[in-house]
Amino acid sequence: MTPPLTPREQALRRLPHPYSLALRLRDAGVADDQLCAYLDIDTHALPPLLELADAKLTAALRTTPETEPEAQP
Repeated sequence: MTPPLTPREQALRRLPHPYSLALRLRDAGVADDQLCAYLDIDTHALPPLLELADAKLTAALRTTPETEPEAQP
């Protein structure tokens, strides 16, 4: 059985892929130059992208995802 997802992981999964990837790579300790290469962005674009990704994550954490209805037997 898979353990339940943390609220942060749930929120990360709701973000657009580039923002989620940027946050995950940063959390993993990937160097900024490598992060830019993975995201195919200029180094000057990284700080604003991470700032926006953090803001989107904060907003996603404040909203509760809709719960999926349980399957009826």
